[in-house]
Amino acid sequence: MKWIEQELLRRAREIDQLLIEFLPSENGYPPVIHQAMRYSVLAGGKRLRPILVMAAAETVGGNLRSVQPVAVALEFIHTYSLIHDDLPAMDNDDFRRGKPTCHKIFGEAAAILAGDALLTLAFEVLAKSASTCDSPPPSVVLQVIQEVAQAAGTLGMIGGQVVDLESEGQPIAETTLEYIHRHKTGALIRASVRAGALFSGANADDLADLTEYAEDFGLAFQIADDILDVVGDERKLGKPVGSDLRNEKSTFPSLYGLEQSRKIAQDSVARAVARLARFGGRARFLKELVEHVIERDN
Repeated sequence: MKWIEQELLRRAREIDQLLIEFLPSENGYPPVIHQAMRYSVLAGGKRLRPILVMAAAETVGGNLRSVQPVAVALEFIHTYSLIHDDLPAMDNDDFRRGKPTCHKIFGEAAAILAGDALLTLAFEVLAKSASTCDSPPPSVVLQVIQEVAQAAGTLGMIGGQVVDLESEGQPIAETTLEYIHRHKTGALIRASVRAGALFSGANADDLADLTEYAEDFGLAFQIADDILDVVGDERKLGKPVGSDLRNEKSTFPSLYGLEQSRKIAQDSVARAVARLARFGGRARFLKELVEHVIERDN
């Protein structure tokens, strides 16, 4: 196993423990909503967004303990988006991470509310982080809350999802496809990196380079996802392949073909790596992570 794969597993396990600490007890009243929340959050996954929060903090020499709540909040928001994406009104998926989706276990109403609850809990966690002894100044916490909210809203993830849904079954321009990817997926990745850096006191130059890194990372990651939906192994992915084709979604492979899509992803990775030059060895993890993005099989 490569070093980056070992590191991803180690860091994901650490994030899993943090998530358990911040989630409400499944026995808290009313239990069904807390069970649905825990089921979805603890169902596994790469933990990419919280890992990026921590890695960005690490790269600029930050206090990793202080960014733990931020990492948890970003994973809560990501999980909420997956619960809602899987609903019949959206992508209508029955499996996620190799397990039945939330609405297949708890029903559609409970799934919708579990997503809502996780989104709400994320901002409670972010707000509470301002009162810890090792938190940054309140102005920084407020900036992070504002940026995360924007990334999750109509100018970010939700905006991208809306355009994605509106574009099903019809040809779209290259600019529209890039908008979908940079907003539906890329916005929260960008917010994760920036949040970790901001909480760690990154200067303007560091923040600018990490932001550019994150934007190219997000694009490469989503292109790789598009490719895996065509050629991936369902057992490794933990979800059915070919859903983009069934839902008549425009993707990079459908617009550019597989080989050109791989080339675009590789170019994005090269740009992301170039942005890390100023950090030297401190950015080893971020460098190997973005290179791993287009080599992964899940």
